[in-house]
Amino acid sequence: MHLLKNKKGLSVVVTTLIILVVSVLLATVVTFYAINVTTTRVQEESIQIYKLHTWHNGTNFAETTFLIINTGGRDLVIDKIAVRGQECAWTTVYYNKTTDTINSDLPYITPNADSTLIGKNVTLGSSTYVLTQATDDLILKSGWSMVLYITNPDHISVSDIGVTVGITVFTANAQYYKEGNVEASS
Repeated sequence: MHLLKNKKGLSVVVTTLIILVVSVLLATVVTFYAINVTTTRVQEESIQIYKLHTWHNGTNFAETTFLIINTGGRDLVIDKIAVRGQECAWTTVYYNKTTDTINSDLPYITPNADSTLIGKNVTLGSSTYVLTQATDDLILKSGWSMVLYITNPDHISVSDIGVTVGITVFTANAQYYKEGNVEASS
């Protein structure tokens, strides 16, 4: 009978409320910590495609060019490039990687007699960039830019001048798509 008259203890309702509030606060803190860890430590892949041009010279040669800037927080691998849905062979892809900021538009480059760009350079502003023929997947570091030229992409003909075509850049984690009109080269 002495136990029932003790007035210094907490009631069952107050004790239950305290346990619930502490549990909810603890769960909230753990959740916010997990969100913070995953969002700050995961670096996203992101590229931007600029200055897209596709030209046809009116007879037998087409050329596509564009600038890729890796704006994401991690390096990436370009697995494949497709123009108008058709994969481009690496032997038709020419590139230059740089940390420079490129403001100039990309010009048409007159091909060699064998329809390649081997040994060709591209001058953008006051800088000249040597084009290298690709042999395999291309790696682009975070924050870097890449100038790309593709010779004779499939399914681009003289009758396509003025028609919109799309290019797709495939990486290990995503696909990036951009459209532009086919232009006459001269």
